[in-house]
Amino acid sequence: MSQVRVIAMVTGRVQGVGFRYSTMHQARLLGLTGEAANQMDGSVQVIAEGERDAVDSLLEWLQSRDAPGRVKNVDATFTQATGEFSGFWVD
Repeated sequence: MSQVRVIAMVTGRVQGVGFRYSTMHQARLLGLTGEAANQMDGSVQVIAEGERDAVDSLLEWLQSRDAPGRVKNVDATFTQATGEFSGFWVD
């Protein structure tokens, strides 16, 4: 299977609620690499690379009730994986 990258902008009440760390935990469970970073506008940017099924599972989780806070929207863009990450981290 081919590796993909998703860049997801997550909006809502997603800062100050443990969102990035929970995302890191979920991404690691799925075998993904990448990062989750707070943005100045109050959103969180999630970059994840791995198998398409695992990336899709992370996107589903981001929009589920299991994700901390209150997610209003997830805007995801898919590209080819770059392999730049060695693990999944919070920035």
